[in-house]
Amino acid sequence: MPATDTSPCSETPVEILTQASAAWGIVSAPQGPAFETGVIIVTGGLQYRVGAHRQSVLLARQLAAAGFTTLRFDLAGLGDATGEVCDFEHLEPQLTAALEALTTQHGTVKRVVLWGLCDGASAALLQWRATTDPRIAGLCLVNPWVRSDTGLARTHIKHYYGHRLTEWSFWRKLLAGGVGPKAIAQLMGTLRTSLHRQDTSQSFQQKMALAWRSFLSPILLLISERDLTGQEFMDHARTDKAWQGCLQMANVQQHIMPGADHTCSTQGGHELLGQLTLQWLLSRFKS
Repeated sequence: MPATDTSPCSETPVEILTQASAAWGIVSAPQGPAFETGVIIVTGGLQYRVGAHRQSVLLARQLAAAGFTTLRFDLAGLGDATGEVCDFEHLEPQLTAALEALTTQHGTVKRVVLWGLCDGASAALLQWRATTDPRIAGLCLVNPWVRSDTGLARTHIKHYYGHRLTEWSFWRKLLAGGVGPKAIAQLMGTLRTSLHRQDTSQSFQQKMALAWRSFLSPILLLISERDLTGQEFMDHARTDKAWQGCLQMANVQQHIMPGADHTCSTQGGHELLGQLTLQWLLSRFKS
């Protein structure tokens, strides 16, 4: 697990209001001079503002200590927030309210980087697609979520079964009758699903691609080596027509994080995540 962070910063609560929810966020602010660029952490899944294994807390404090005012907050229906839990495709009112809260209540913050993990990263892209808010100056996207049944099946075939089929131990086990009919049926089902063609013309993945293509400010893409979600995103972005050329855009910087899992839960994974995020911020927004 990551070590406890002792970086110097001040922390204050902030209320984030929409018509459907009232939420609390925590702003980690530098004790010294602050940059005009702030950061909003968009959690993934059903995490509240602390984040998986305190990831959001530790990251916010690290960024604040370096000069970046950082907001982490509860999404509706989670943590201390009222309202109903929303799908990541419908977070626009809450993200807009968070932007308002950070930029109006902390006068030094003129623009914001959205930092998102998993479907939080997807929500960050969709926020740009929905609003083209000029205050959004950058996107840091960690293992973005583009999950579909077909995409997941293809990822399993490529990154799991493809590896297993090259191992002599697998074939020895198969020939000896050690691979049960259930496992074989599962493999065949995965193969069938991987061959399906899906209409993605109106999908959230298509909207994410359109957002990516139209966002000309800096993008940092971080992919965990040991994460099927991240691998599925890379496979999708390399093969789907809507994403053609997106990863090669001049404003995109990308890193594969060796040995890291989905949430960078190990100490080494968390430290690398924070290091890459901070290096990118300092190289793009040190003003």
